[in-house]
Amino acid sequence: MEMFFRKLGEGSPLIIVHGLYGSSDNWLSIGRELARDFQVFLVDLRNHGNSQHTERHTYALMKLDLLEFLDRHDIDKAIMIGHSMGGKAVMNFAADFPERVASLVVIDIGPKNYHSLTELSSQDIDHMNILNGMQSIDFKKVKTREDADAQLAGYIKSTRIRNFLLKNVKHNRDNTYSWKINVPLLIRELPAILEGLDQKKTGITGFPVLFIRGESSPYIKDEDFTEIRNFFPNSEFVTIPGAGHWLHAEKPELLVKNLRYFLKRES
Repeated sequence: MEMFFRKLGEGSPLIIVHGLYGSSDNWLSIGRELARDFQVFLVDLRNHGNSQHTERHTYALMKLDLLEFLDRHDIDKAIMIGHSMGGKAVMNFAADFPERVASLVVIDIGPKNYHSLTELSSQDIDHMNILNGMQSIDFKKVKTREDADAQLAGYIKSTRIRNFLLKNVKHNRDNTYSWKINVPLLIRELPAILEGLDQKKTGITGFPVLFIRGESSPYIKDEDFTEIRNFFPNSEFVTIPGAGHWLHAEKPELLVKNLRYFLKRES
C-alpha cells in the first residue's frame, strides 16, 4: 500500500512513524529539527492521516507497507523512528528486514503484549474508551470542531488528549465534518494493535537501538528492560523527565536533543 508522506531536508534517510490516532502532521516540528542533518520522511500509516483506509490493520501489513515505501523511494537503509504503535511497526520491520535498518529508535512502547490474559492493562481500557468516544460522535450535529469536542468530552476528560484526537477531524467540501482515521476498523483491530512481537524473533542485532520512554508513562517499566534486551540485545535506554506517553508534544526539545545525540554518535 502506498502511504502518504512528507519529505524534509537532505542527507541520510530517516523515517518517522507516528502512533495510534496520530499522523505525519504531529511530527512536523520534530521532523524539521532532524532535517538539519538528515533527509526526513514523515509517513501516515494505513487508516491514519491522508493514507488509504483498508480492511485490515496489523503489524504484518504495516511492516510490508514500510518495506514498499523504502523500495519505492530507492532507500537501501534508513534510520527508523517509531512512536507507540509506530514503534511496534518499526520493531516488526527491523525483526524481518534488519539489513534495511541503519539505526532503530523506539519511543515509549515495548515489544511486549499489552493485553495479557492475566492482567487487563490500563492501555487496553484507555484505547477502547477513546475509540468508543470517537465512534460515538454524531457528525450530523457537528457544525464546528468545538461541537465535536463537546461530544467527546463525555468520554474523555483530558483536554490535551481531546485536542490531540480532534486533529483527526476533517472539514469536508460540503461543509460537513468527519474523522480522517478509520475509527470502526481500528476498534475491530485493537487486539492486533496491542499484540507483542513474535517471541521467536529474539536476538535482533546489526544496528544501534535506542528506547526512549516518558518518566510518567506506564508503557515501558524497569522490569521490561530484560524482555526488550531479549529481542534487541544492544538496546540503550533513555528516560525523559516529566514526560508521559506523548513525548513529542510534551517535551519536544529534550526528545530532539536525545535523538540528535544518539544518531550523530552512531553516524
